[in-house]
Amino acid sequence: MVGSFLNVVIHRLPLMMQSGWRKECCEFLQLETDSNESDEKYNLVVPRSRCPHCSHAIKAWENIPVVSYIFLRAKCASCKKSISWRYPAIEFLTGALSLIVALHFGYSIHVIPALILTWGLVALSFIDFDHQLLPDDITLPLLWLGLLCNLFSVFTDIHSSLIGAMAGYMVLWLIYISFKILTGKEGMGHGDFKLLAVLGAWLGWEMLPLTIILSSLCGAAVGISLIVFAKHDRKQAIPFGPYLAMAGWIAMIWGNEILRAYDRWLMPQ
Repeated sequence: MVGSFLNVVIHRLPLMMQSGWRKECCEFLQLETDSNESDEKYNLVVPRSRCPHCSHAIKAWENIPVVSYIFLRAKCASCKKSISWRYPAIEFLTGALSLIVALHFGYSIHVIPALILTWGLVALSFIDFDHQLLPDDITLPLLWLGLLCNLFSVFTDIHSSLIGAMAGYMVLWLIYISFKILTGKEGMGHGDFKLLAVLGAWLGWEMLPLTIILSSLCGAAVGISLIVFAKHDRKQAIPFGPYLAMAGWIAMIWGNEILRAYDRWLMPQ
């Protein structure tokens, strides 16, 4: 059910942001707003979800996560056009990750905040993949929530959390500035700084090196694979947010075990 709602967030939030930017630009430049733009209220709640092909309003029985997709045989109930496989995939992925979080943390104060972070990372990953955007509407609330949780030492102590938030932002900002000075190009977006700050606020500064290494390895592997096998243009930007999110989630679940295994390998007894 949460995955179904995340599908709405992933689709609508960037459109809401773009509409807001257009209105702000028109107001700043004292231009008339686009008359073609619909006055219909559009947010995460209204209007009801519709088929992108025939505008058929999705009924409740057609919107049961995963089950409806299978029952409808991946086709719209009205026009019979194909429904993207990504909708049930995100629903299934969200459910699977939530199950792992619940099994890992069990009945503890960690499980609800960990689920919220997991759901936020899923939404951010797919929005960044589609639009190369990491919306402040998601990253900033997650940042403050991470600090609030660690005020009560849920995942780490508040000092490690504060340092993690500051260091997470500064590390990628310094890389960004250095790359820009050396090449004259922007190597990453500012949303990446904020996302690493989020992970630092939740997990503490001790998990930042692991998160950066894991995200870099994943990003490099995927990027090289796209260039070699999919003939991806080297000049075309690849979003870094999904790899940061993936690495941060792994660090939240198995970070301590990974670090302990590394210590045993580095200093065998």
